[in-house]
Amino acid sequence: MLGNWLGTQEHDTEEHWVSISDVMAGLMVIFLFIAISYMVNANRHRANAERESNRIQGLQMKIKDLLGAYKNLQAQLSDDLQEEFEGSPTKKRQFRTEWRGYLDIETLSIRFKKPFKQGEATVPNAFKSVLRDFFPRYVAILTKDDYRNEISEIRIEGHTSSEWFVKVTGNEAYINNMELSQDRARNVLHYVLRIARPAVTPNKEWLKKNLTANGLSSSQLVLDLDRTRLLPANSYDAVAKETGIPELEVEQLHSQIRREMRDWQSSEKPTQLDIVNRVRAIQTFSNFKQEALERAVGLLMENKTESRRVEFRVVTKSEKLIEEIEQLMKRFNDSGVEN
Repeated sequence: MLGNWLGTQEHDTEEHWVSISDVMAGLMVIFLFIAISYMVNANRHRANAERESNRIQGLQMKIKDLLGAYKNLQAQLSDDLQEEFEGSPTKKRQFRTEWRGYLDIETLSIRFKKPFKQGEATVPNAFKSVLRDFFPRYVAILTKDDYRNEISEIRIEGHTSSEWFVKVTGNEAYINNMELSQDRARNVLHYVLRIARPAVTPNKEWLKKNLTANGLSSSQLVLDLDRTRLLPANSYDAVAKETGIPELEVEQLHSQIRREMRDWQSSEKPTQLDIVNRVRAIQTFSNFKQEALERAVGLLMENKTESRRVEFRVVTKSEKLIEEIEQLMKRFNDSGVEN
């Protein structure tokens, strides 16, 4: 009986181990199929990745071609504007000295400095005279066949300084100046549409579709980059209240800006962003938000005369697309795809 039992146990044990072996063999087959599947998918993935890389590089080449064409268009328009208003000593003297004009070739903006009396929105007669000469010549360029269908907007922008002519808080000054700048832009728009000149009258409907009035208050201050100026454009207390930066840090910020301006190479013309980035690298100011620092730098270094201005700015249909394309290309480059 014992023998029979032992025999039975031995038989059961063999069956048990055979069962486990079958399971292990089955698992090995499954793992083999998984391994083969991974290899096949990896090869397929590499092939797909290579095709995708080639596709992306092809798209990048097309994007660069489009980007070049759009930038060439804006450069050509900038050249035409520069030739029309600064192309000779006589034109340049009229534009810069008599009209107090400034052409920004990067933004396709023509700026007229301080054309309005302080606190007033009525277009002065002197500025009307400027507009009667300037606007028809301006429209004649923009309505050329090369540009007419490429322009999505002509913005008449009203800009002010950060101050108000009576003492109010920074926020109240900003709101008051917003209303004032909007009224000025709208009044300029109203006036130029009534100019009866050959370039304006036949293009009246086109102008109505593309010409807009925009009041921007003191949101885009012009900086005074004079390295020798000792006093800030606005008081430390006013800057502190508007930006949320403590007054002591505002005073230190102004001192640092003056040091940065003195150290700046004479051949370089720093932008507001250059200055903000330089001071932001200093530990004292590194914790403040970018927007607060930008506003503080603008308020401390403001050129009040140039901040009070009217601008005519051309926005091409490609402008927003260019920004989107450049962002897309940056994402491609950041992903490791070679140009």
